Amino acid sequence: AGKPVGGPVGRRGRGDRTRAGRAARERRLGVRGMRPRYTIGIDFGTLSGRAVLVDVATGEEVATAVHEYEHGVIDERLPESGVELPPDFALQDPDDYLRVFETTIPALLRESGVRPEQVIGIGIDFTSCTMLPTYRDGEPLCRDPKFRPNPHAWVKLWKHHAAQPEANRLNEIARRRGERFLERYGGKISSEWFFPKVWEILNKAPEVYEAADRLLEAADWVVWQLTGAERRNACTAGYKALWDKRSGFPDPDFFAALDPRLARVVDEKMTRTFFPAGTRAGTLQPAVADRLGLRPETAVAVGNVDAHVSVPAATVTEPYRMVMVMGTSICHMLLGTEMKPIEGICGVVEDGILPGYYGYEAGQAAVGDMFGWFVENAVPASYVAEAERRGVDLYRLMEEKAARLRPGESGLLALDWWNGNRSVLVDADLSGLIVGYGLHTRPEDIYRALLEAAAFGTAVIVRAFEQGGIPVEALYACGGLPQRSPLLMQIFADVTGKDIYVAASGQAPALGSAMFAAVAAGPEAGGYADIRAAAARMARLHETVYRPRPEHHRVYRELFGEYLRLHDYFGRGSGDVMKRLRGWRSAARG
Repeated sequence: AGKPVGGPVGRRGRGDRTRAGRAARERRLGVRGMRPRYTIGIDFGTLSGRAVLVDVATGEEVATAVHEYEHGVIDERLPESGVELPPDFALQDPDDYLRVFETTIPALLRESGVRPEQVIGIGIDFTSCTMLPTYRDGEPLCRDPKFRPNPHAWVKLWKHHAAQPEANRLNEIARRRGERFLERYGGKISSEWFFPKVWEILNKAPEVYEAADRLLEAADWVVWQLTGAERRNACTAGYKALWDKRSGFPDPDFFAALDPRLARVVDEKMTRTFFPAGTRAGTLQPAVADRLGLRPETAVAVGNVDAHVSVPAATVTEPYRMVMVMGTSICHMLLGTEMKPIEGICGVVEDGILPGYYGYEAGQAAVGDMFGWFVENAVPASYVAEAERRGVDLYRLMEEKAARLRPGESGLLALDWWNGNRSVLVDADLSGLIVGYGLHTRPEDIYRALLEAAAFGTAVIVRAFEQGGIPVEALYACGGLPQRSPLLMQIFADVTGKDIYVAASGQAPALGSAMFAAVAAGPEAGGYADIRAAAARMARLHETVYRPRPEHHRVYRELFGEYLRLHDYFGRGSGDVMKRLRGWRSAARG
């Protein structure tokens, strides 16, 4: 974890005679003695932090480094104390984030041969809402021995769903009061968002809530650790914390209606000042710069969300082109010219993605991790042996077998709710479903049905936008899945009936963060005045375009109709067996 890709290059001697050595020397010296400028983008994901060093002039990713979190997702027991966690908890250790900086940045410099003074900025993005309680100086409460055994003192990861009761109650109260902010979130606030998690802390661990001077997004916390200044970003505030550029937060009366102790939560534990993407949060603290091997004058951009920074990294700076950030989940990002109520979106924020547009976000809570569940738990030993014999991984084997099937041939239809439904139903208590099993069913049939279910889930989201009056003219894809699964991308094109363009970068969030870092550094340092200028030079598309096949699209249109029947029956209250099953599971586990 965190090891540089390749060894040190560019030193005098034999290394300089290699292609990598010559490239590293050219980066150090530049053309005619002019040193190139670089930015670093760091993408904090669910299991690891991924960093790229990017040439500001060309967008070339000259070095990459990854650091796996030591504790990963904490969902069973707390480290050290061994405290058992209730169902639906997903926590992290904030110190794992700091190790990403300390491991990846020196690795980038070693691999590339780039000198510290050539690095003009750092940008970071995060999964969100991922939040934590801290003391006034930014010290996380989970570091305090007094609170370390308390799960509510730790980072609550985006997929922490234990605040669903609080989300349900918040939505009920907001609807009863006629709160206007609900329109901006598709009519429902998710249990993944900021205030349900805050309210959960207050309900379940009031001592943690009282001790916390600050409640904030992990994206803002890591920027605070780099710069020594608390500068919160407008993106997470708008999409995850009910904040609006024009009206601010809901009135204190609303928070008091949730719980009187929450009446002053914004002024006591948050802030009312937020900074748009590309703003310079500050520069590196000298001690931090020394530890990372950079210069103290290196600009640090305010934090951002992984999906949102990916939009310009996929070359999209105009409206009505939906960007799908495809990994363990999918975030669907769309730029619009006006604000319209769209069912089940995660949020719409003015200037939330790019300045001058309304940025819409929707999503699916389980995609790559749904495929991972199947491969890890449901592939028979004979398939494992075949993969080992052929020297391919199980994902490649399952993709090959599933690709031989025609639409409808599996006889199966699945709902993609393995981690609940984010859009358009906004219900974490829903669960997965497969219909059509028989003695003839093979593993590849199931795998293909799951791939198709993910595409149908996206089709529901596209349909919601188009029914709401916002066209979706084309789809753009980035993230790990488009790079690894051509079959999945073709199925998405066939199901939706839309062309799909793929970002050239396999690290689109990190590249996007590097682009915003170039904006934070500014033209005077060799960066850019705005994100459009950065995208024009630093972003590009892959040459492959996935286009729908008419004969497959016709079949999938019929299957999509059946998907919608299952979707509405199980998801809109007609059949709530999924929730009853979930209740029995929770009761059995105590």
